[in-house]
This record gives sequence, C-alpha cells and structure tokens, in this order.
Amino acid sequence: MKSLQWDQVNAWRLSQHCLSRRLKRQDFLKAATLTGGIQAQVMSAAEMALGTRVDGLTPGHVQAALWRERTLVKTWAMRATLHLLSAHDLPLYVAARSLDEPINWVGYFEYYGMTEAQLETYLAAAPEILDSDPMTREQLAITLEEQTGIPELHDLMISKSWGTPLKPLAWRGYLCFGPNDGQNVTFVNPKKWLGEWQLIDSNEALQEIVRRYLRAFGPATVEEFTHWWGMRLTPARKLFKSMEDELETVDLEGRPTLALRETLGGMQNAASTGTVNLLPLFDAYVLGIGRGSDIEALLPLEYQRQVYRPQGWISAVVLVDGYIKGTWEYKRQRSQTTVKVSMFSSPTASIKQGIEAEIERLSAFWNTTVNLEFE
Repeated sequence: MKSLQWDQVNAWRLSQHCLSRRLKRQDFLKAATLTGGIQAQVMSAAEMALGTRVDGLTPGHVQAALWRERTLVKTWAMRATLHLLSAHDLPLYVAARSLDEPINWVGYFEYYGMTEAQLETYLAAAPEILDSDPMTREQLAITLEEQTGIPELHDLMISKSWGTPLKPLAWRGYLCFGPNDGQNVTFVNPKKWLGEWQLIDSNEALQEIVRRYLRAFGPATVEEFTHWWGMRLTPARKLFKSMEDELETVDLEGRPTLALRETLGGMQNAASTGTVNLLPLFDAYVLGIGRGSDIEALLPLEYQRQVYRPQGWISAVVLVDGYIKGTWEYKRQRSQTTVKVSMFSSPTASIKQGIEAEIERLSAFWNTTVNLEFE
C-alpha cells in the first residue's frame, strides 16, 4: 500500500483548486469545474470563491457569465444546495443525479396535500411552461396552477422561501435560475436557456463525478464522497466497486483512503510552498474536506465549531498550506471595507505577509480600499 503525508495531499489539493497557482481570467470557468462546483447560497461568497482562484476576476465578470454569456449556471445541485456550475457541465450533473435520489419527494408533496399523481403532473408540466424567457416564482406558480388544476401548488411554491418545491425540477434539469427581476428571483428552462444539451449515460456520468471529486479532494473515503455528493452509502459503495480498476488504497498518515491511480504520481511529487489563502463563506475546499476526527490534522477538533457552524453555516477561513489556521469576516461601508482576521494561534511574519497579499487581491476584486485588523 502506498503512503502519503498530509503536506503532499494539501499541496496537491491546493493546486487542483487553483489556490496555489491561480487561473487566468479567460479560463475562469475551469474553477467551477475543477472544484466540483461553487456553492452559491450566498452569491457574494460564490463570486469571491471564483475570484480567489482567478487573477483579475471581478463580480461583474461572474454576473456576465451567468446572465449574458450563459456560460455559468446557478441551480440546486449537490446536497440539494445552490451551486454555480459550468453550463457545459450541467448535463453531466443532471445525468449523474438520476441514479440515486435520496430525497423522498413523494412524501414531501403528500405532506402538503398533493398526491403522487399530482406530483407527476407537476413534474411534466413545469418544463413545458418554463422557457428561455425568465419567469418569477409568482408567475410560475400562477401558470402551473392554471395549467395543472392543482390549487395546492401555488401556495406551496410561494410559501417556501428556500425553494424546496422547485428542487425536484432542478434535479431533473428542468429548471435553473435566470437573472433577477428587481427584487424577485426568476427561473428558466436550462435546455432552452443554454441552447444545447448533451445526452450522457447516467452510469458513466456518476463515475465521472467520482473522478472529479477524487481529483479535487482525494485521497478520500466512500463516506466522505457520500457527504459531499448527497448520496446513500450502499449505492455509493457499489459505485466505487464498479471503478476499482481506477482506484488504489492509500495510507494517509494512518487513515485508509482511496485515490485515483492516475493522480498518485502528482500527489507523491507535491510539496508545500507556503501558500496563504483567504477563502470565503461556504468555500468548496472547506466543504469538501469533511469534518470531525478524520480532518483533525487539518483543523483541530477544538476549533471545528468555529468553522463548521450550526444550520450548515461554513465560516470564511484562513488557509495556510491547506491547513485551516483561522477565520475571517468583513464589513463593507461605502468606499472601504474592513477585514477582521481571527487566528487560532499567533501568525508568523510570513503568514502575515501572505494575508496582506490576499487583502490586496480583495481590494482589487471589490475595487475598494480594504483595511486589515487582527483579533
């Protein structure tokens, strides 16, 4: 069995996440692909997650890719949470999700008074109603009620601010977000919005998702993949078994893990470079590495509640060579922004210099003066 050290794995992951060597602006869509998607519950954090991986990127570039160029897509994806995905990758994610749907949608809609037959009517009607012209939630709810004759649909779709009734549509590739209409979100049919849709075999798609996960977060365990993707453990084990020719068991400082055989050479040759990163809320890197005793080497248990907080909240973190060494937050006021950094232990001079360099990047990203404070 091959063995790896955390320093090697961290250096590999930082490279794969475009954090040790950033992308050029014209290649910024690769950041969404290589990380396995950018979580977008907080849109400003999603913009920063791309900005920290791409030189010269601004929030305006992200908005243009979403709503004008249509090369990025905002939709519910892994774990039924909002993500930014490359438009080219969306059919892959939709095909992969079709093999295992851990959410009991029939039970959910029955709880609100809809039968299974009515749910099927809803799922069939929505992609016909949605087009490339954006519809607000209210417009979609009214039209669905009129065309399906299901009065419960309107109130259900309007009352659930988190959008849960819309998630099975996104899961199947029938719906994604369109540009905001004032204060209102809008939705479109991605197959019509994007103009092309590649049909992909579901088994092949899910295997490709595993490869992408292991390139970004490997070596890892099957359980860590199920947490990241949002999949039941039994089908996940069968999935990894079907790919055993591509995988190799690796000892990661006493932990048995799995890695893509093709990546082992790169991991063995990877070395720490003193990289310091300020990662925003819900960053893909922090979401993907897991939590608990399995990552105590990256983040001691005594600090984990400061990062992995209640209700799924993931703090913005200070990353030093892939190790989480602190958290940070910011407050914007007119023409300037204040960033407060809270380190778990006193930072060295080189770490402070790395944080200051990240502050300069944030200043350029926001086009504002940024003041740094250490707590």
